[in-house]
Amino acid sequence: MGFAALGLWQVERRAWKLDLIARVEARVHAAPVALPPPAAWRRIDERDDAYRRITATGTFDHAAETLVKAVTDRGGGFWVLTPLRTATGIVLVNRGFVPDALRDPARRANGQVTGQVTVTGLLRISEPGGAFLRANDPAAGRWYSRDVAAMARARHLSDVAPFFLDADATPNPGGYPVGGLTVVQFRNSHLIYAITWFALSGLCVAAIVQLLRKRQAA
Repeated sequence: MGFAALGLWQVERRAWKLDLIARVEARVHAAPVALPPPAAWRRIDERDDAYRRITATGTFDHAAETLVKAVTDRGGGFWVLTPLRTATGIVLVNRGFVPDALRDPARRANGQVTGQVTVTGLLRISEPGGAFLRANDPAAGRWYSRDVAAMARARHLSDVAPFFLDADATPNPGGYPVGGLTVVQFRNSHLIYAITWFALSGLCVAAIVQLLRKRQAA
């Protein structure tokens, strides 16, 4: 019964995952909407809001940018997360990827745009703690995940949205950072797991039946 229950649980998880994938696909291709107001920030969650296309207008605070280790199709480097100061608060924007050679902002000065800008990107849920076997170390400036709350504390920022935006592929002056590299992909192995659990359940039933037959024959 235990194996069968696990199989049913995986079937339910598969249905949930397929629903999530369908929701995300619809959001990614929908028209962008305005940045949610602060009153709605607490209600933002992965199921209903992740990967929603958002447009935000404000000015970048480049002095408070944070570099997060990244591995992309372009190789290793960093994500550049910069506070965007809007009329209603601050939202961190993942402006895109830079290689190791351009981690110093002075080497990509043309991309450090000033004045009012409008950014369109995908709403992403904060990634607290760090990566697998690599914890963020704010004091040392080593970041392996995009932990919004920790970055806000490290940069002494207030009124920061609890999510961040992945900027789209709109080119930045000088070519860097490179936006639009978000990978929208969800692992969905629940069907395989369900088949495995149901198969184990069937084997257990067959073994019990065989045992009972042997006892009756004896």
